[in-house]
Amino acid sequence: MESPNFLDMAFFASAIAILVLLACSAFFSGSETALTGASRAKLRSRADKGDKGSAAALEVTEDSERLIGAILLGNNVVNILATSLATALLTRVFGQSGVALATLVMTLLVLIFAEVLPKTYSITFPEAMASRVARPIRFLTILLGPVVAVVRLIVRGILRLCGMRTDSDTHMFSVQEEIAGALALGQSEGTVDKEDRDRLLGALDLGNRTVEEIMLHRSQIAMIDISAAPDEILTTVLGSPYTRMPLYDGERENVVGIVHSKDLLRAVEKTLRAGEGALQESLSNLDVRDVMMKPYFIPDTTPLDEQMREFLKRRTHFAMVVDEYGDLKGLLTLEDILEEIVGEITDEHDPTAPSRLLPNAAGDYIVDGGMTIRDLNRETDWSLPDDEANTVAGLVIHEAQTIPTQGQVFSFHGFRFEVLARKANRLARLKIRPLLSTTETTQSE
Repeated sequence: MESPNFLDMAFFASAIAILVLLACSAFFSGSETALTGASRAKLRSRADKGDKGSAAALEVTEDSERLIGAILLGNNVVNILATSLATALLTRVFGQSGVALATLVMTLLVLIFAEVLPKTYSITFPEAMASRVARPIRFLTILLGPVVAVVRLIVRGILRLCGMRTDSDTHMFSVQEEIAGALALGQSEGTVDKEDRDRLLGALDLGNRTVEEIMLHRSQIAMIDISAAPDEILTTVLGSPYTRMPLYDGERENVVGIVHSKDLLRAVEKTLRAGEGALQESLSNLDVRDVMMKPYFIPDTTPLDEQMREFLKRRTHFAMVVDEYGDLKGLLTLEDILEEIVGEITDEHDPTAPSRLLPNAAGDYIVDGGMTIRDLNRETDWSLPDDEANTVAGLVIHEAQTIPTQGQVFSFHGFRFEVLARKANRLARLKIRPLLSTTETTQSE
C-alpha cells in the first residue's frame, strides 16, 4: 500500500525542522530568564570557585541591552520560521483550513514547550542554568552583534524622539537594591530577623548619609573651659562618662583641643609625684595645654562611610563637626557611626541605658524631640521622611512651619503629633500615634 503523496521526504524534513526550531526557541526563552534572573552574587561565588560557566555568565550580562537584543532576535526568528513551516506543512495536508490549524497547534507548542516549560526550569535553577547557557549565548551575541547594533540605534532614535534617553552604562542589576529587597522580603516572610535586617541595611546605607544626620548637636556637647582651675578640670573629667572632652577658650565655639582622661590622669600623677606640698598646691602646676590633643575638624557634609575610613586611617575616634563657614555644629565619634549599623552601644559608664520604644495602652509613643527620625523608623518600622529634618522635633517644626507651643497637635504623613513639653525653642517631648488614614496634609487641632 502506497503512502499518501504528502508523506514524502519534504514533509518529514519540515516536521523535523519545526521540532528543532521549537527546541531553539525553548533554549532562547530559558536563557533569557536564567541570565536575567540569576543572582550575580551567587554567580560570582561560583566563578571564584572555578566555575567557568558562571564567569561567562557574569561577562555576558555586563551589556544587558546587547544580551537581551541578541536573545530576542534569535527567539523571534526561530518562532516565526517555525510557524511559517508549520503553516506550509499543514496547508499542504489540510488545504486552506491548515492555516487556522497551524495557528492553534503552534500556539500550544510554543506556549508549553518553548515558553512556560523552559522558563519554569530556569526560574527554579537560575544560576545553574545561566552557567550552562552563558557560552553559547556569548557566541550568539558576537554573531548577531552587527544586527543588534542596528536595532539598538533604531530603538534609541525612536526613544529620543519621544523625549527619552537611555544610558548604555546603566546596569540592569543594582546590588544594593537587590540586597535591600531580599532583606525586606526575608523579614516579611519571617526568615530574617528585624535586627539583622536593620544592621545590614544600616551598613549599606552609610554612603547615602552624612555626618550632619547623626552628630551630637553642639548644645548637647559636654565641654571644659581651658582657663578653669586644674582641680576643677580634673573633677569635671572624673565625673563625666566620656573619656574624651573638648576644651574651649573663651567661647564654646572656639574649640582649641581635646583632653583624654588617661592623658590627664598621667599628668596628674606626674605632677603629684613631683610636688611636695598639699594636693591643691601640687595641681596648680598642672597645665592642661601640655596634655591636650589637637582637635580634628570635619565638614558636616562628609558621607559616613568615608568618615569611618578616615577615622580608621587617622587612628582616632573623635571629631568636631563644622559647617561651610567653619562654625561649630556638633561632635561625631566612631561609635556614632557604628551605632548606625549595630544599634545603640552602651557600657557601664553610660548614664542611662536605652529602653525599647513601646506604645502605651492608648497606642501612643512618647519620644524625645531630639530622637532621630531614622532611629524612630528603625524602632517602629515606620517610614517617616527624613529628607527635610533629622530629628522628630525638626520634622514637626518643618511641617508646622512654626515652633509649636506645648499642647499643640498636628497630623501629617499619617501620624498624629502632640507637643508634650517645650524648653525654650526646643521641643523636648512628643507623643506620636499612627492614624488610620494616611492623609498627608498638615493640620493643627
